Amino acid sequence: MQAYEYKVVPAPTRGEKGRGLKTGADRFANALSRVMNEMAAEGWDYCRAETLPAEERSGLTSKTTVYHNMLVFRRVVENAPPRRARAEIVDEAPEGMEAVEDETPARRGGLLSTKAPEGRAPRLGPAEEAEE
Repeated sequence: MQAYEYKVVPAPTRGEKGRGLKTGADRFANALSRVMNEMAAEGWDYCRAETLPAEERSGLTSKTTVYHNMLVFRRVVENAPPRRARAEIVDEAPEGMEAVEDETPARRGGLLSTKAPEGRAPRLGPAEEAEE
């Protein structure tokens, strides 16, 4: 499975002048294409544009929500360590603990937890924490 890294940059808020660009939409498209071409030159692939809320200060004590337009890019991470399956990670239970599969009906074959040897308190894993 390929691993990706992501980069999020603010979308341009104003158009840029250019030869033969007369309308505001043409100038804005020029600014947007410049940003996208710069990112592509660095190896980033365009994913999508997002409008996201952010809480900012308004005066001394109040806050207001503003919305920012962001461009999301991604690229394949070279030399990324391979992802390990969940079973491989659980096989590495802490010393003195044995890995066991959680057999509750809702999680049969799902989340894994650890079982403590005699005389030691069991360590809570994701399966036990969810049940409390």
